[in-house]
Amino acid sequence: MLGTPRRIQRIRPSSASYKGWGPGTSGSLTMRTPMRPETFLLAFMSLCTLLGLGCPLSCEVCRGSGPTCSGKMKACEAGKDACVVIVGEASTKGRHSLNTYKACMKFSDCYTGFVSTTMGPKDYMVSNTRCCQSDGCNLGSVPPPQNNRTENGLQCPACIAPFQETCPGTQAARCVGQETHCVYFAGKVQAGLISPKFATRGCATESACYAKAGAQVPSASYLYFLRRADCLPAPQASGRTE
Repeated sequence: MLGTPRRIQRIRPSSASYKGWGPGTSGSLTMRTPMRPETFLLAFMSLCTLLGLGCPLSCEVCRGSGPTCSGKMKACEAGKDACVVIVGEASTKGRHSLNTYKACMKFSDCYTGFVSTTMGPKDYMVSNTRCCQSDGCNLGSVPPPQNNRTENGLQCPACIAPFQETCPGTQAARCVGQETHCVYFAGKVQAGLISPKFATRGCATESACYAKAGAQVPSASYLYFLRRADCLPAPQASGRTE
């Protein structure tokens, strides 16, 4: 004799067990791999380009010691329409460093190429810079700058005045390599959470004349807000012929 049929109760997994899962093949459940923020940003920028939307530029942002650095992709703020990568070598009172900087900046303030400045025999800065205007175009690096310290016979008024707005230039810097101009820069420098005043004078390559008053000019180590940017050909030394 058959008894009353038993009711089969289906046990449904709790909602928590469905988190992070999605439909796979043949109705099975498969784990969804979470999308990394960098991947999402690149996908978003690609979609903006395809749809012709006015999306912000996206650049790699990092700062580090050595000939390269790596960081996250970030959308540039309004007004910054270029990516930049800078590799720079500096000497401060004889202490040498090699650093790399990548970020967003205004294309009109960005110079692609080699820049050299000398404020004294133990105080100088040389850099290679590349500016570009497409998403992620600064993901690579640039070669470290060639540092030719051979004196070329030119001299410029020189001084370094931290926390000051002016610099007297009572000393003389001996120009080296391709440095054929005298510069006078003053303004503020972003150093971590503070932005103290600075003023400096010395020798520079003609490419340093690209920096203008009112510009934000990055180096491999700091970001300079220029209030003054004078650049003139260095005077010929007495007895020197063309």
